[in-house]
Amino acid sequence: MKVEPITLTGQYVQLEPLAESHVPDLAVAGADENIWRWMPYGVVTTEEKMRAWVREILSRQARGTDLVFAVIHLASGRAVGSTRYMDIQPQNNALEIGGTWYAAAHQRTAVNTECKLLMLTHAFEKLGAARVQIKTDLRNERSQRAIERLGAVREGVLREHMLMPDGYRRSSVYYSILAREWPTIKVRLTEKLAQNA
Repeated sequence: MKVEPITLTGQYVQLEPLAESHVPDLAVAGADENIWRWMPYGVVTTEEKMRAWVREILSRQARGTDLVFAVIHLASGRAVGSTRYMDIQPQNNALEIGGTWYAAAHQRTAVNTECKLLMLTHAFEKLGAARVQIKTDLRNERSQRAIERLGAVREGVLREHMLMPDGYRRSSVYYSILAREWPTIKVRLTEKLAQNA
């Protein structure tokens, strides 16, 4: 499994390799403090903080653990969020989809559905992933419901494994999708996306 920068294009969004040139758009998209409530980065609501965040995330990509995308809303041509492959494990044909955030106006829209469809299709059909995992803060019930709507299987809770910027010890709920489950989930996501059209 060789995970390399790539552009993935759908009807509503284009996922393109994250770059510092996306910072101005992302700073606008990330201005709402609520976006960062469950994220382990602190509050990233200024252009200066966004630039530092982008540099940090790109340093992870340089180490080979992550592959980061800017989410471009095709109708506006603007970056409205970010998502990535992370915890990339070529030896196990496994990775995680995470670090996902969107501007408030694009939450609970076709943007997230299509991002997941593009990333999962690429992971299973091009990269040959055997397993894709997704995790979220145990307190974030909205995110848990969204992951469950994808068809991912809840595996359990990793208790107090992550120290958040405010000092809280976060527990995370882990979900996964296996290669053999992907065809059914792909149909579900494709149908859901068509309903948003």
